[in-house]
Amino acid sequence: MQRYSPTQLTLAHVAKEAGVVPATLIQRFGTKRGLLLALYSTVPASVPEQFASGRAKYRSPLKALVELYVSSSGFAATPESMANGLAYLQNDLTDPEFRAITLAQFKACRAETRKLLDEAVAAGELVKCNTAELARLILQVNGGSMLDWAVFREGSLAAWLRRDLEALLEPYRRTRPKRNSLRAKNCS
Repeated sequence: MQRYSPTQLTLAHVAKEAGVVPATLIQRFGTKRGLLLALYSTVPASVPEQFASGRAKYRSPLKALVELYVSSSGFAATPESMANGLAYLQNDLTDPEFRAITLAQFKACRAETRKLLDEAVAAGELVKCNTAELARLILQVNGGSMLDWAVFREGSLAAWLRRDLEALLEPYRRTRPKRNSLRAKNCS
């Protein structure tokens, strides 16, 4: 899917990648649409697993959050693969069955993002804030940053996305008082 747009992708491409003959895919899925629906239908349930993996890998909820988003952008490592991703998104937004799956995926991602933000507030990494709204904004920055990067084509998508997510989160981070300012308050 990274190499071929929806109109270019064939069952023969997929069969070659999978090491089977196209007839096997036709027998199992019927059509390319059937294959894609089967593939997409697994995505919403995998979102909590991906976030759990991030939690296990990083002690910091904020670090886990940023790294999860950065690593999930791997499907669009080149402007061409981003263009292909946008072509698939067009199908996701116009076909009712694909849209239902995409909506479930986005809802799961927003919910899991909010959980990590709540954990970051509880851990003292973020100030108390409206984590539901911040989760919504994170998804918007994620999508917008990927599109922006594909247009500007400066540096890597991972670096571009990390920079934008960090900029969004910066005002919400709990700042630690400087030692000098604490001494001045204690001395007066």
